[in-house]
Amino acid sequence: MRDIQMLTDQLTGFYNRGLWNVAIRRRVDGMKFNDIRAEVCEANKQLEKNDLLFLDKGAASAIDRAQGVVVVKPMEIPHACLTPDDMLVLDLAGNRVAGSLSVSPDTLTHLALYQSYPQLGGIATTYGRYATLFAQAERPIPCLGVLHAGYFKGEIPVTRALRKPEVERNYGKSIGGVIVERLARLDPVDMPGILVARHGAISWGKTVRDAAWNSLALEKIARLAFGTLQLAPQTVPLSGMLLDRHLGGQ
Repeated sequence: MRDIQMLTDQLTGFYNRGLWNVAIRRRVDGMKFNDIRAEVCEANKQLEKNDLLFLDKGAASAIDRAQGVVVVKPMEIPHACLTPDDMLVLDLAGNRVAGSLSVSPDTLTHLALYQSYPQLGGIATTYGRYATLFAQAERPIPCLGVLHAGYFKGEIPVTRALRKPEVERNYGKSIGGVIVERLARLDPVDMPGILVARHGAISWGKTVRDAAWNSLALEKIARLAFGTLQLAPQTVPLSGMLLDRHLGGQ
């Protein structure tokens, strides 16, 4: 009886301090985002399946603009071990809404892009071998064939390198800034990905599934371009007529 009374007193104190309501509210908030958490979890697993990570570096995220939240991968958990409940829910300012683990280093970059481009519903940072080779060389990927043109309208651009103050001030947000700068005269719908100088690739789409798919397309295109330029270094980019004909997989 004494043990039961002690438990009752503890629960009463817990409730009176408002902690019970906070715990229930967090649980309900987490359940509200089950679908988008599952989508982000699956997209991150696809990045690993498609060999778009460097060791375990790389991440996909998604935004629910109606609810004003972004769902991101936590830093501590390997892609292979992820579950939907592990996914973190943030508001657009980066404040935590649900989840307790640490955010990935890519989060601030993704938030900057979501804030700049309302068309985006999902983003993926990847380190596929061939795309990263072009990024480290600070070379754009030329459009050499119709397979490239089916996904990206023209040369896949590369950002400028970050300056010292940008690295020191806010590295993740600065990466988002140089991406926005480089895309100034481009449509992110027609150009759903970019290379970040000395870094890797970032792709996006209407959904996080689209972002993961465009990441895979970018890596395959980079591999084709790398091989083509080895076989025939003087290969010229695709003409405008063929480029327009095949944009969007036509």
